[in-house]
Amino acid sequence: MATFLECVNETLSRLRESSVASVTTSSYSTLIGRYVNDAKRQVEDAWDWTVLATTITIPTVAAQSTYTVTGSGIRQRGIAVNDATNRTRLSNVPIQWIVDQQQLSTVTTGIPCYYAWNGTDGTDSKVELYPTPTGIYSLKFNLTVPQAILAADATVITVPSEPVVAGAYARAIVERGEDGGLTSGEAYGLFKSVLSDYISLEKERFTEYDTFVAN
Repeated sequence: MATFLECVNETLSRLRESSVASVTTSSYSTLIGRYVNDAKRQVEDAWDWTVLATTITIPTVAAQSTYTVTGSGIRQRGIAVNDATNRTRLSNVPIQWIVDQQQLSTVTTGIPCYYAWNGTDGTDSKVELYPTPTGIYSLKFNLTVPQAILAADATVITVPSEPVVAGAYARAIVERGEDGGLTSGEAYGLFKSVLSDYISLEKERFTEYDTFVAN
């Protein structure tokens, strides 16, 4: 694991540039910081990393069907929603199906059996439940939630940092060109290879995963 600044300096080193005291020290280091964030997002989206797994508990309220899942962000995935109160799992359905049940028939109340994502509040995702809860039920949202955009120098990158650096380096090569070093195609190929290796290592820990194809 490495910090935002450490990844920026590692990328600068591969570009034969001097290290900086802060990501925002120069316009170029700031640009590399953006590439690190871009690469981090690509690495996060490539796999359901266990370090990104989280459980968010939402207590329902009687007669309320829409909830903001605080802490979920807007890029959550790997979703399983369990009703810890009634020991059941909710099924995911299209939001239009729930809307139709609510608008084209008498609204049903009871223990929620279905859920659908229903927009965001600008920061976190909102969820719609059906039937509308009749009381307080403890819903457990088991999610893979990507880390927020890196801004502070000391922020530790949650996903493996080596593929993040490799991805940032590949982007930097495309931006400025390179003489005497790797071509952009070679650098991107190296990034995909490193990412695939890390995913393979992670996969070996879990029997439910059996294949991976790099994007």
